[in-house]
Amino acid sequence: MDGICTLANDYVYDQLIALLNSIEAILGPDMPVCIYPYDDRTEKIAAAIAKRPNVQLYQDQESIQRWDEFVRNVWDTHPTALQRWSKVTNEPYHRVGTHRRYGAFDGPFDRFIYMDADTLLIGPVSPIFERLNHNDWVVYDFQYTDPSHVYELSSPKLTELFPPERIESEIFCSGFYGSKKGIFDRDRRDWLLAKLREGEAEVLYSMAPDQTILNYMVMRLGISNYNLALHLPPNQKTGCCVTSPHFEEREYILYDKGNRLTYIHYIGLSSKLFAQVCAGENIDFPYRDLFLHYRYLHEPENRPKFTTKPRPYNPPVSLATKVLRKLGINP
Repeated sequence: MDGICTLANDYVYDQLIALLNSIEAILGPDMPVCIYPYDDRTEKIAAAIAKRPNVQLYQDQESIQRWDEFVRNVWDTHPTALQRWSKVTNEPYHRVGTHRRYGAFDGPFDRFIYMDADTLLIGPVSPIFERLNHNDWVVYDFQYTDPSHVYELSSPKLTELFPPERIESEIFCSGFYGSKKGIFDRDRRDWLLAKLREGEAEVLYSMAPDQTILNYMVMRLGISNYNLALHLPPNQKTGCCVTSPHFEEREYILYDKGNRLTYIHYIGLSSKLFAQVCAGENIDFPYRDLFLHYRYLHEPENRPKFTTKPRPYNPPVSLATKVLRKLGINP
C-alpha cells in the first residue's frame, strides 16, 4: 500500500491541517496518511483527524522507542555534538523528535512519500511512486547545492567516505522524499553504528540532526537514490522552496515558468509565525494566501480577516541595530 507520511505535534497544528487539506485537494480524500508524533503533545491532532478516516496517528511505541534508541546511539558516537548542543538546549539531544519520522520505515505503507509539516502538496505524486519501482530513494530538491547543511565539510573523513562528485549529486533535503518500508533493517542499522563508532561520526552535521543521519544512511549503504531535480529536462523541472519569489499562482496551484510544482516547502519560516497569522496577526510572508487557503479549506468562516496593514515577517534591520551588532551587542 502507498501513502503519505509526515511528522507533527500540536505546536505545528495549523501547518499540519494545511498539509492534510492540500493532500486531500490534490490526491482526493482516500489517500492514506500517517502522522508520526514529534512528542506526546498530540491531543489537538488526534481530535482533528478523528473525522478523517484516511489519516492515522502512528501508535507503534516499540518502533518509536527503537528509533529513539538508534538515534541516541548515533549521536553518542559523535565527537562534538553533545557539547555543541549544550550551548543551545538543556536537553541532552538536539531536536530528537525530528527523528521520529524514521518510524515510516516500520510503518503501515510499503511505499511512502514523507513530507514535512511545513510543506503543501501542489501537484501529482505519481512520478515519485513511479520512480520507486526502480529506486529505493527518490527526492526532488536542490540541497546538493549546499552540502554544508548536511555534512561537516571540514572533516577530513568526508571525502574518504564520499568522493566530491557524490556529495555534489547525492545529498538531499529531509523535508520531502519517497522510500520504502524495511530498507533500514536491524543488520543495516548495527553495521552503520559500528562504522560511526570507528570514527565516521565526525562527518555528521549536528545542527540538522535528522537530515544528516538520513543522508549518511542512504549514501553509506549505497541505496539507490534518484533526484528528479537532476534528471528532469531543464524545461520541466521546478523549484520547491518558499525562498523562490517567482512562482505564479493560478487557482491555488503554483507554477514555475509554466510547470506545476510538486510541493512548496515553507522552509526557514518558524511554526510560531504560522500560529500568529492564524490567530489574526497580519504578518506577511511569501505565498501566505496559498497557505491560508489550504489551512481553512474546510472552515473558510474561521479564516482570519485582517484589518491592519501587514508587517513583514522579517522586517529590515534598523541602522541602530546594525551598529550595535558591529560592537558585539545583540539587542
